[in-house]
Amino acid sequence: MVKRLLITVLLLLVLAALAVAGGYVYWQSRLDAPVGVSEPTLYYVPPGAGFNQAMRELEEQGVVEDAWAFRLLARVDPERIPRLRVGEYRITPEMSAMDVLTLLGSNNVVTYPLTIPEGWTFRQMRARLDGADKLEHVTAGMSDEEVMALLDREDVYPEGWFFPDTYRYHLGMSDVDILRQSLARMEQMLAEVWESRDDDLTVETPYEALIMASLIERETGAPQERREIAGVFKRRMEQGMRLQTDPTVIYGMGERYAGRITYADLREATPYNTYVIDGMPPTPIAMPGRASLAAAVNPLPGDTLYFVSKGDGTHHFSRTLREHNNAVNRYIRNQ
Repeated sequence: MVKRLLITVLLLLVLAALAVAGGYVYWQSRLDAPVGVSEPTLYYVPPGAGFNQAMRELEEQGVVEDAWAFRLLARVDPERIPRLRVGEYRITPEMSAMDVLTLLGSNNVVTYPLTIPEGWTFRQMRARLDGADKLEHVTAGMSDEEVMALLDREDVYPEGWFFPDTYRYHLGMSDVDILRQSLARMEQMLAEVWESRDDDLTVETPYEALIMASLIERETGAPQERREIAGVFKRRMEQGMRLQTDPTVIYGMGERYAGRITYADLREATPYNTYVIDGMPPTPIAMPGRASLAAAVNPLPGDTLYFVSKGDGTHHFSRTLREHNNAVNRYIRNQ
């Protein structure tokens, strides 16, 4: 009788062990089950979302079939449950349910590019930020002064202080995040090039170098010309000549500029018109790139004092006014 009872108990124990083993194998198979998507699918983890909410939504969307398996995992092995990060995630068909959970705790969020070209103004940058999809628009409707105050730069004129580049953002970020990155990069870049400046510059401060770089940026997109244009500006300032650069006229016109400037525009007294004022304008007129910043503090030595556009993106440089006038006749007036 006792022997039969022992056999029964052992049999029950074996069956229980097999059931536990089978249950464990089934549980693991649910964790490793393929996701229920046939093409790449985006899933967004919003701020404050928790593990249970994410699993419930993934199950409702058919991405994960058995959310209970993950809730059980959270109880028996909580160390395997990552802390979810805000952002969009791309779930692909070859993933397992466990891969999805790992993904939601990683930095592999879906990002989007936002390009700010060299030579753009702050107004153009703000317009691009306002039109960026999936970016929170905190500064929309704010004045430039309010934006700079938000960036802890009260009483700083914004033009020129944002570095032109391609930035990447993800859902959950705002335009303020991009502006902070761009501002920090320009401040860092300006400090770096100022450390490598020539000894005999006409610009005396980093901010003056930023202004000069913006003039260079707006005058040419040809890399080989930037230092030579910087040299022309330097020599003109040393000799007391006005810079007479058209982009400053255009900037001073503001939104009145409609694609061309007239002789009347050249004679109009604005704080930026370098045909009228001596020296540089009071602020930058655009966002310069690194090459223009470097050129502003390392102008090319030489004796040229004039340049005129050849109509192909490059310029003809002249040493004398007579040579310059001949170049103007050749490249501008004859057209």
